[in-house]
Amino acid sequence: MDAREISLLALNDCQRQGGWSDAILKKRLASAGLDSRDGALATQLCFGVLQNRLLLDFYLSHFSNLPLKRMEGRVVEALRLGAYQMLFLDKIPHSAAVNASVELTRKHCKNPRAAGMVNGILRNMERNLNNLPTIPQTDPVSYLSTLYSHPEWLVRELLTALGSEETAKLLAANNGQAPMTAMVNRTRTTVQGLIQSLEGEGVQTRPHPWLSNCLILEKTGKLERLTAFQEGLFYIQDPASRLAVEALSAGPGMRVLDCCAAPGGKSFAAAICMEGRGEVVSCDLHPHKKKLIQAGAGRLGLSSITPMTADGKVFRPEWENAFDRVLVDAPCSGLGVIRKKPDIRYKDPEPLKDLPKVQREILATAARYVKPNGLLVYSTCTLLRRENEDVAEDFLKCHPEYKADAFTLPEPVGFVGDGRVTLWPHRQGTDGFFISRFRREGESLD
Repeated sequence: MDAREISLLALNDCQRQGGWSDAILKKRLASAGLDSRDGALATQLCFGVLQNRLLLDFYLSHFSNLPLKRMEGRVVEALRLGAYQMLFLDKIPHSAAVNASVELTRKHCKNPRAAGMVNGILRNMERNLNNLPTIPQTDPVSYLSTLYSHPEWLVRELLTALGSEETAKLLAANNGQAPMTAMVNRTRTTVQGLIQSLEGEGVQTRPHPWLSNCLILEKTGKLERLTAFQEGLFYIQDPASRLAVEALSAGPGMRVLDCCAAPGGKSFAAAICMEGRGEVVSCDLHPHKKKLIQAGAGRLGLSSITPMTADGKVFRPEWENAFDRVLVDAPCSGLGVIRKKPDIRYKDPEPLKDLPKVQREILATAARYVKPNGLLVYSTCTLLRRENEDVAEDFLKCHPEYKADAFTLPEPVGFVGDGRVTLWPHRQGTDGFFISRFRREGESLD
């Protein structure tokens, strides 16, 4: 199998199985055994089609007499792959893009006439690349939705929050590629020590522009092959997630609870900040995710982490008033990580309406675990107000023993006077992320 075939099958799997593209593609790549170059192309093709699906369908519909919704799923994906290459990848000859899509259709699609149809549609598009149909601009929601391939309901919410200019910038950023950022495990090495180790294995590194102890990595290949990874010298984490731990202000000797921890990155960051002194209780609802946390902590040598299986909504009496710091990185819609999971934008929005109820329940339960004068941090990787500010404001109304607590993060964020901040891909270059910090009033029990 080559890169295009892997992409076609992965895209079809996403549509049929409803799984996340990054996980599906990773599985397909592992079974195919492609080299790093072809693996990178397969990733680019798969993510590129998902990032631009609505735009591709808009153009394809103008060159097809048959509606796309009436075509076999793999035929549609073959068309999208061909169109994406012609529209976005300058280094691939148009003829190669068309021919590959035709052959993929012939090999994987049921209708024997489908290959001819794909050839005709894509050749028609190729002849008209300099005269593509114009996206109507009468309705700003529909226009931005088509141009940047985001669903109209999400565009509408973002326009309300940001206005048209910033919404366009955010949507464009969502269709970009998130950098791979590595956090230095300071319990085992230094920034310079990690740089030397990685560059010795051919990995390109550069310091993050504003977050210390963080490197941007390129040309990593498979991470698991790297000696520095095997030796636990670093872990992968977006800077936004790291800032949530900065807001937590965990220090040596503290007892910290991470309520919704898997795969464990924030627990790892807290343990490193604590210099291995104290305890981080790292919980997740699912037993198999506990194993992920355990494995990661073991690789990094973070013995202060105690992985547990626990339901964040269910109160545990033995934890009442027991923790100096509690982090609730709540289950959410995930609409801040579209760069990494481009297909998340297409999920049915209806089930998302129940998330704030779950978030409120977990936060209310976690609040009972914080010692007087301790800190509680609520965070999500979404940009929807109803999961962020609304939850934080409701919590303060219902819990008078807590107050919003100011904190300071590295620039470009800086001082957060009202105790909450939203990070935006187009502003800070991070995942979309919300952080809110609360302090429980009263004298410490210690």
